[in-house]
Amino acid sequence: MSVADRIVVMNDGRIEQVGHPRELYDAPTNKFVMGFLGPVSRLGERFVRPHDIFVDSAPVDGGVQALVTRVVHLGFEVRAELRIDGEDSVSVQLTRDEAHRLDLAPGEIVWLRPPHDERVLDVA
Repeated sequence: MSVADRIVVMNDGRIEQVGHPRELYDAPTNKFVMGFLGPVSRLGERFVRPHDIFVDSAPVDGGVQALVTRVVHLGFEVRAELRIDGEDSVSVQLTRDEAHRLDLAPGEIVWLRPPHDERVLDVA
């Protein structure tokens, strides 16, 4: 993404999106483009990147309750796997400080919410 000013993302011979690298990453036109450029989690009726999901230890407006199933500390970041409604698996990526503040551990209940901007993509 750093070697070109414009990128063309193709899928099965079709152009999905053309634009600057940051534009494609921050405002993908569909799930294929979003997933092509990095990991994606489904949160309710939206697709969102794991590092853009807000995690709270108490209920919040617009939040979805989730069960922490796994926490992996990777130096400067923490990755957590969560389960919503006992079925959907969601990955989140946090800073060490965020994970410490939340005291994340398997079995804990947290609330997830997506950002309120173009970094989400509605399920189509």
